Amino acid sequence: MTADTTAAATAPDGTAAQETRPHAAAKPVRWAADAVATMREGARVRLDYSAQSLWRVDRVIEEIRREGAPIEAVAGVLRGFGAYAGEVVVRRTGAEWWATGGEHWVRTPDGRLWDPIEEARRSFLGHGSLRLLCRDATTDA
Repeated sequence: MTADTTAAATAPDGTAAQETRPHAAAKPVRWAADAVATMREGARVRLDYSAQSLWRVDRVIEEIRREGAPIEAVAGVLRGFGAYAGEVVVRRTGAEWWATGGEHWVRTPDGRLWDPIEEARRSFLGHGSLRLLCRDATTDA
């Protein structure tokens, strides 16, 4: 699929997801870049879009959770970390961002849909891992 084509897929809620690649990717790519810049400037943590860097992201999410921050207060940060993890998958597998109804997913070349932004929220709640999502999404991709 090229950047100019419109593609359709079924979103996890069963609705038709129809967006062009540039439009679907624009927000998550920006959110990921913001997370990279914030981590570099604020926490002196370097994120390089590698699968290994997701270990650091998972640790940062765990630290935020241990500090007792309410999820509402860190929702933007978690969105950025999820978008970052999605970009790691996109760059490793040739996957694409898909969007519908304000939600964003990554569709790997094998047709599977992944929700890294929700996985970041799950990680914050102690039930997920961006590193493991990346591992699963890139296995056999």
